[in-house]
Amino acid sequence: MADDKTRKGEFWALALERAHLGVWDWNVASGDCYYSPTWWRMLGYEDGELAASSELWLELTHPNDRKRALESGERHIAGLTPSIETELRLRHKDGHWVWVLDRGGIVERDADGRPLRLMGVQTDITRQKEAEAALDEVNVRFRLALAASGTGIWHYDIATNRSFWDARSREIFGLVADTDEVSADLWHTFLHPDDKEATERAHLPPPGSEAVTASQYRIIRRDGEIRHLESLVRFIACAGGAGQILGTVRDITEDKKRSQELTYAANHDALTGLWNRAAFDRLLADHIATPRRLPLAVFYVDLDYFKALNDFAGHAAGDLALKSIAAGILASLPSSAHAARLGGDEFALLVPNCGQAEAERLAGAVLAAVRNAELAATTRKLAASIGIAFVSDRDTRVADALACADDACYAAKAAGRNRFAVFSVETASGSGGLNAARLAADLVDAMEDGRLKLFGQQIHRLGLPWRDSRQVEVLARLSARNGKMIPPGEFISVAERFGIASRLDRWIVRAALELHGAAMRSGAVSLDFNLSAQTLSDPQLWEFVDTVIAETGAPPAGIGFEITETAAVTNFDAAEAFVRKARERHCRVSLDDFGAGMSSFEYLRRFPVDAIKIDGSFVEHIAESRFDREIVSAISGIARSLGCGVVAEKIEQRVALDILSDMGVAYGQGYLLHRPEPLEAIVARAVGDAVLPARRVG
Repeated sequence: MADDKTRKGEFWALALERAHLGVWDWNVASGDCYYSPTWWRMLGYEDGELAASSELWLELTHPNDRKRALESGERHIAGLTPSIETELRLRHKDGHWVWVLDRGGIVERDADGRPLRLMGVQTDITRQKEAEAALDEVNVRFRLALAASGTGIWHYDIATNRSFWDARSREIFGLVADTDEVSADLWHTFLHPDDKEATERAHLPPPGSEAVTASQYRIIRRDGEIRHLESLVRFIACAGGAGQILGTVRDITEDKKRSQELTYAANHDALTGLWNRAAFDRLLADHIATPRRLPLAVFYVDLDYFKALNDFAGHAAGDLALKSIAAGILASLPSSAHAARLGGDEFALLVPNCGQAEAERLAGAVLAAVRNAELAATTRKLAASIGIAFVSDRDTRVADALACADDACYAAKAAGRNRFAVFSVETASGSGGLNAARLAADLVDAMEDGRLKLFGQQIHRLGLPWRDSRQVEVLARLSARNGKMIPPGEFISVAERFGIASRLDRWIVRAALELHGAAMRSGAVSLDFNLSAQTLSDPQLWEFVDTVIAETGAPPAGIGFEITETAAVTNFDAAEAFVRKARERHCRVSLDDFGAGMSSFEYLRRFPVDAIKIDGSFVEHIAESRFDREIVSAISGIARSLGCGVVAEKIEQRVALDILSDMGVAYGQGYLLHRPEPLEAIVARAVGDAVLPARRVG
């Protein structure tokens, strides 16, 4: 065992060395100050390398810490504190700063109680301060993240029954308070009665659980405002205690509103506020499957003379009429009924438990609502043709129910319009109804089983071989299950009637770009696509197109889109937005069937298109009709002045070609064309630069 001298000398020196403690000893009377060897080494100096005055430590202290360090000593000497304790920075020999914890006090006084000697130790706490700084940085980021997310934090101490809410939590609840602590039962008083029981259960995780419970609920603030909140809750164990419940709270009222708005937009027609086609199909399916006392009545409403109104008064007048008609239809129906805009000027209604007499009464009310619709300043009036079908069989398909009502609507149109007709098997038309519904279903199947084929039609520059333009209009051909080819005029109109035209257009675009994107990248060919009114109104259209372009590598400049006046008139704003976005991506845009409607020039004024396709009705008799020649000449002149190309269809005679050449029509479609042929064959010839000599038609 060490003797007393060793214990009092070498032993304590070794202890100071191992503990990294620097000792100072200040003789107040003489002013001398002793610094231990460990103190010098802590700052990188040799023992006694600097003059060991009582002011040395202060000279080495960081300027920002001196005042605080001096005040700590002065308060102790004045008897205000039992000891000296402060944190300060001392300059190391190599220039960096060492954080130390300075602790000490008076160890000797004179007879009058005045201090004669003070001693203390300084401990290097640099690592601790660095850790604290890092933790502060994390806390700052955490608080910033909380502030950015609008999240509040609260906790409840189970043993003491005390609750604490931070400032953001109190703000969310609209609570004005200066302290974090709130009464334990306060939160319960805010809960919405309909959410209270479930929310309270969610906020009581079982002791020992490590799971995080998420819940959404409503509160009623003191001013009566209802807010939607989201909480995450977890039990936190505490040593020797009952534990705490820790939670977060976030106001999601605006998120809820946006979600509701998006849900509404996904299920409703943007113009009229009625259900859209997809939502109506789901509603109809649900109602068909529901047991009922009386049949379910399904109405198909098709406006008469609507296109004439658009041509005469413009799309704004058409929109006004559609909104007025939608409001009138809703006002005519019982609360249990539903109304939808299927697209364009077509509507559908379903009325549960509706006998024939009631259905006919409602049809009359809808006809009156259409006739009395608010129109722009015009003498033109609108009417409607309505088809009614009754569904009693709960196994009836949605497509069949609508097809029957649509078939009856055709019967009403054939009988003179502005009337309604009730579907019956005996009076069903041969080209509509269930046959059309089955064709629509077969078209969907054909997209999956390979019976829908891509064809193409070359677009030639007049007098030049096709290899100088390499432009192809993409077409589709449907092969029936028996191998018979179904004309496009049949399946395209069916696709529009049954709401799958947009799906068809997407299939054509994706299939063509996936198969021939490489050929387009090489410049061997460019492809043009026709778009339906339903596609133009699709808010996700460009998201789809951009995705396919990215996946296939097809160059946007090699892609063209053709929109018809008929498609544009059903949703003018959508068409205008489509053209703008197409040009932003450098895709070509053509206005098809130009001149067929009275609003053509209005569309040309609003749509900055790349080319105009003159309606074939003005071209096929151009050699005999002076009127047609004047129309084509006027359109060509306007197009040239606007920098647009011109495409002429149905060129069947050499003399027509000469007339168009004299007019300066830049493109000709029809005269130099073979019949439409498989797109794959056209692209293969283009890639191989082996285009066959063009064959004249007529």
